[in-house]
Amino acid sequence: MFCNQCEQTAKGTGCTVLGVCGKKPDVAALQDLLLHALKGLSLYAHAGRQVGVVEPAIDRFTVGAMFSTLTNVNFDAQRFIPLINQCVEYRDVLKTKVSAAGGKVTFEDPSAGFQPAADLDGLVKQGEAVGMVNDHTADADIQSLQQILVYGLKGIAAYADHAAILGQSDDAVYGFIYQGMAALTDKDLTLNDWVGLVLKCGEVNLRVMELLDAANTGKFGHPVPTSVPLGHKSGKCILVSGHDLQDLADLLAQTEGKGIYVYTHGEMLPAHGYPELKKYPHFYGHYGTAWQNQKKEFAAFPGAILMTTNCIQDPQGYTDNIFTTGQVGWPGVQHVKNGDFAPVIERALALPGFPSDEDKGSVLVGFARNTVMGVAGKVIEAVKNGDIKHFFLVAGCDGAKPGRNYYTEFVEKAPADTVILTLACGKFRFFDKKLGDIGGIPRLLDIGQCNDAYSAIQIAVALANAFQCEVNDLPLSLILSWYEQKAVAILLTLLYLGIKNIRLGPSLPAFISPNVLDVLVKNFNIKPITTPDEDLAAILNK
Repeated sequence: MFCNQCEQTAKGTGCTVLGVCGKKPDVAALQDLLLHALKGLSLYAHAGRQVGVVEPAIDRFTVGAMFSTLTNVNFDAQRFIPLINQCVEYRDVLKTKVSAAGGKVTFEDPSAGFQPAADLDGLVKQGEAVGMVNDHTADADIQSLQQILVYGLKGIAAYADHAAILGQSDDAVYGFIYQGMAALTDKDLTLNDWVGLVLKCGEVNLRVMELLDAANTGKFGHPVPTSVPLGHKSGKCILVSGHDLQDLADLLAQTEGKGIYVYTHGEMLPAHGYPELKKYPHFYGHYGTAWQNQKKEFAAFPGAILMTTNCIQDPQGYTDNIFTTGQVGWPGVQHVKNGDFAPVIERALALPGFPSDEDKGSVLVGFARNTVMGVAGKVIEAVKNGDIKHFFLVAGCDGAKPGRNYYTEFVEKAPADTVILTLACGKFRFFDKKLGDIGGIPRLLDIGQCNDAYSAIQIAVALANAFQCEVNDLPLSLILSWYEQKAVAILLTLLYLGIKNIRLGPSLPAFISPNVLDVLVKNFNIKPITTPDEDLAAILNK
């Protein structure tokens, strides 16, 4: 196996024996094979769009299948068999329809005619043979850009899947996924062509994040500032982790009146700010911290656990208590489908629950774009008066690799006349810090999940408009941590928007070649984090 798609990849180059995430070589091979099959499907889907052939069911399948290959999503080898077979069936359906419409159906790439083996062992061998989805004969810089594109497309697919669940989609998003995957078969594309596709990926991701924002706020309302308990109530309990708000809504409806308290974990924390979710009285509080601490935290949780999207780790010791849904999978863990959480509820009722109440304080959530823009006048006045000197967006993914304590220290050392905006699970390094306020404006503003990056972008644009300047001219600095492919897609969006001076850590992606990194540094002044003291001094003293 070879996998370099996450920040924690082995030795900073790539996992070759076992994924640091826990992914085994057979699953890595099956994910590579699924992407190979999706490349073949994309050839016909892209050609089909030239002659008016569009199949919404295949579009939905495509983003779900790509989502299943993200870091910490699906570790179950058996779940990939039907995905690979379905992909080839859909490819052949498209081929027939495109041919009938007069479109191109002859392609030289092996993915166009790939036929899956009959059993798991055969599929694994096929996956090992095709390897990563890029041109292994191309020069290092083109290979680097191809990998950046594929990982960005995976991020887009994840967001598109979330949005489609809530009824929001845009054919242009699906069209670009097919265009990007099909481009991997084109050996005539130049370095500049690949740069263009990578930046286009950022543009399309902005659109899909806009769709997801509309989906979440349209269904559940705009988040409002909400105090979320970090302790628990005596009684039966269910813990919900991941990102999918519809799964949480369905579970809350199905547990109503059953004497079960529902808690969030990880990136579900911001869900407490949505009016249509917080109306449930048994939706109580938040348990635990970031995804990488779940083995200890989940083992101690006295109820059932539901994983809705990426973040799952090896559940050894509590396999009977944890359930997966959506694209998530782990061998031996019960998978629930179609929003029917009866097995989860049954298990929660059978487990002891918390024996007594516990008060561990609270944190504030709900500072998405609608809330922040609602007090924009107050914020602008505070900046003009000099009460607020600078904004820091300290955001991104958390992880177990050493070096992430940088973000805790950075927030702790940020001067008292600065405001910290945050989103995604990186905030768990400092989410419970009591930083006070500036004229009634909290110094720590939780914008939401990584899925809510659109809110952060809109806040920055609104501030730039208010001050009649460009975003790069604002007293705003981006201090980002990355871990997986949704973070890659967001970074590409920031580059597409021309955002400069981003500090990125804790280490730079292994799939960015030295020459590509040099281009990013020269054009966007992207730089690695150093130390909190050095970075704060450089930012505030310029």
